[in-house]
Amino acid sequence: MTETKKDLKVRKGLLLSSVFMIIAGILAWIFPDSALLAAALYLGVMFIISGCGYLMDFYSLRSGWLLAMGLLDFILGGVLILNLGIAAESLPFLLAIWILCIAVLQVSVGLDSKATGNPTWKWLLISGLLGILFGLWILGSPLLGIFTVSTLLGFYLVLYGGLGVAEYLEIKKKTSAASNS
Repeated sequence: MTETKKDLKVRKGLLLSSVFMIIAGILAWIFPDSALLAAALYLGVMFIISGCGYLMDFYSLRSGWLLAMGLLDFILGGVLILNLGIAAESLPFLLAIWILCIAVLQVSVGLDSKATGNPTWKWLLISGLLGILFGLWILGSPLLGIFTVSTLLGFYLVLYGGLGVAEYLEIKKKTSAASNS
């Protein structure tokens, strides 16, 4: 079996997982509440895995910071998983706070850029001010936050799944071309 045919056989798993991602993305758009629960569960699991990684590094390197980060991530992951409903409800709030922090930094950098004569300062300032408005809007309207999180999650899953399908089709195309030559 040529390397390309072997790749194609192995990549059928990629195709299957990509199709499931597309379906999950569409479901995130249709059922935003469930998308928030899934995102909270995912974050909880990822924090636990990350915490375990930091704790393993702590045992090798004996760094207090690694121990603290590992314990914090592990505990935060456990809290998220054990309180999925609260975690899901807080995601829009956390998104809004994150957007506000980034936006304030953009305004600050924009003003500093103006002082140094950088011509892009206007764009940084405009995007920062829009970010502040958007963050405040989400804080004032939690339903908008739910819609934003589920829409972005759905978009990411559909895009990621679509790219996986495209990768599979490209490998299949190479396999066909290799077998015809």
